[in-house]
Amino acid sequence: MSASYEVRGEVAVITLDNPPVNGLGHATRLGITQGLARAEDDAAVKAIVITGAGKAFSGGADIREFGTPKALAEPNLLSVILALEACSKPIVAAIHSVCMGGGLELSMGCHYRVAAPGTQVALPEVKLGLVPGAGGTQRLPRLIGLENALNMIVSGETVKSERLAAMPGQKLFDKLIEGDLLAGAIAFASEVADARPLPLVRDLKVAHPNADAYLQFARNTVGALSRNLPAPLRCVDAVAASIQLPFDAGMKKERETFVALMMTPESKALRHAFFAERTASKIPDVAADTKLRDVKSVAIIGAGTMGGGIAMNFLNAGIPVVMLETKQEALDRGVATIRKNYEAQVKKGKLKQDKYEERMALLRTTLSYADLKDADMAIEAVFEDFAVKEQVFKQLDAVMKPGAILATNTSTLDVDKIAACTKRPEDVIGTHFFSPANVMKLLEVVRGAKTAKDVLATVMALGKKIRKTCVVSGVCDGFIGNRMIEQYSRQAGFLLEEGCTPAQVDKAAEKFGFAMGPFRMGDLAGNDVGWYIRKRRYVEKPNLRYSKTADLLCELGRFGQKTGAGWYDYKPGRRDAIPSALVDDMIAKHRAELGIAPRKIGDDEIVHRLVYALVNEGAKIVEEGIALRASDIDVIYLTGYGFPLHRGGPMCYADTVGLFNVVQAMRRFARNPHDDAAFWEPAPLLARLAADGKTFS
Repeated sequence: MSASYEVRGEVAVITLDNPPVNGLGHATRLGITQGLARAEDDAAVKAIVITGAGKAFSGGADIREFGTPKALAEPNLLSVILALEACSKPIVAAIHSVCMGGGLELSMGCHYRVAAPGTQVALPEVKLGLVPGAGGTQRLPRLIGLENALNMIVSGETVKSERLAAMPGQKLFDKLIEGDLLAGAIAFASEVADARPLPLVRDLKVAHPNADAYLQFARNTVGALSRNLPAPLRCVDAVAASIQLPFDAGMKKERETFVALMMTPESKALRHAFFAERTASKIPDVAADTKLRDVKSVAIIGAGTMGGGIAMNFLNAGIPVVMLETKQEALDRGVATIRKNYEAQVKKGKLKQDKYEERMALLRTTLSYADLKDADMAIEAVFEDFAVKEQVFKQLDAVMKPGAILATNTSTLDVDKIAACTKRPEDVIGTHFFSPANVMKLLEVVRGAKTAKDVLATVMALGKKIRKTCVVSGVCDGFIGNRMIEQYSRQAGFLLEEGCTPAQVDKAAEKFGFAMGPFRMGDLAGNDVGWYIRKRRYVEKPNLRYSKTADLLCELGRFGQKTGAGWYDYKPGRRDAIPSALVDDMIAKHRAELGIAPRKIGDDEIVHRLVYALVNEGAKIVEEGIALRASDIDVIYLTGYGFPLHRGGPMCYADTVGLFNVVQAMRRFARNPHDDAAFWEPAPLLARLAADGKTFS
């Protein structure tokens, strides 16, 4: 049973006990109702307290039961809440730590609620493309008002209990209890034991001086901010029912909305992303209880944009950093950039001055490798050249203490070759941060052939501590994300040769939902980065064809925003991408030299050539074991490459379209004389799944 029962004096205590967050799985729901029945039958019990064991009241639905018969088995959550309301004895919810989703809905079904300060409260269902499904849209407005409730439900964001308790006229919490919450809740339950009639949230009314106007304003605002996601607007409709309809009719409206949204591709994609992110941390051959190495201090080699950004992650987490450069001027520039970033946060009110000073106090700088000897981990963030990295790792190997982790931030180079530069390859790992490293969530953790399991487990845990989404990759050129983006970029180049302009390709990709199209992305990252990689490819893979348009652009010195010109023109101090007549003429001239007659290319072809290039390369990566699972690829593209969240990632999108249809489209692309027919041969895994009617998931 996932809920315990005990009697303390005249108060029965039902404790949810389903680690880690007391998810409301079937056994827990059953335990609650059985506890209620015992309390009802015991004449000595005058009141009931419901609380949660450990570090949560309840985080809501038990995600382990999603999609299984147990998720719907009676008593479902709605039935449990009806049982709470029907109980003849007062029920007090003693809320602490985490109270989210179904956990908050459960508490609102109780007669009273007391809370510990610092409790995180939320109805986050909108982030899964849903509305709350057990009365959240009907009860919360009755307790904290229409506007406050709508803001919480539409955003899905967490609000601290103190802030909720301070809202004028709120009825969510009857009391905030400092100190021993359970003791305070039992005392409160004793105080209200004889209270009759028992208060029910459903009996409260929602009042607002101008509800219709406010709700219309909310619809306009939410609609503009969530054009690809249906759930936020449907949340507005469900909350509107709390003031426009009787309670039971509002509940019916909420339930109908919940069921309808469950079937939308957007909700399926968001739920896929939710589970994919949690699954990414699981490594089949590394035990969950693997003993971790201590990482209490970190050395960063390189004080450039990447090194400084990486350093900020550790400073933010309270981990001391020593940053090394070869010249004092480079160190000074790096520290100045870190200060500038923090000062911008202080100015915007996102960081308090004392926290800024605390973080900077954790940073030391040096010009000598000898000063790194006591660090528990070193992360190299120098120029993307093997000879340079080889020298760095030889020096780290010479000075770092035994057991220290040696990490490389390389985005394409062979981690095994870098590890071979040391006498301790088992301590070497790749930590591929994405730029800007202090902002981007993604961290590709690259496992070398000899990387020790405890090193991998330690870096995954450390990534979580610095608030990164970590995905394990094997060793190959470009790892997962950059290996795939290379094929995406190749297709973008071929589209230019065949008749598109950069603006047309970007517009189609952005209409599909990408944060930015391939050419705007190139200008932001720096077109010289891709040029450097292609030069290497021309030597290593002379038979691999690329469009030469990007090389011609770089030969003109148009490296992107940093030079004020790339695929687009840029005005000083502005990031607006202005279509360039010079670039369009350059492309047209190159096209004519190739003897290609331009053709009209529709948005669907543009998008599917770009996306299916990702999918096909992704299928190869999964089959080769570079990625542990297809969903890991989706996590990488959602968190690191601006793939539209409402489509769930490239592999999820391919599943949604149907792998048979993906393969058919690829065969059409292969017949294009100006494309790379060899690339469009379906990866063996993709071909097998399509033939068997299966999916990547």
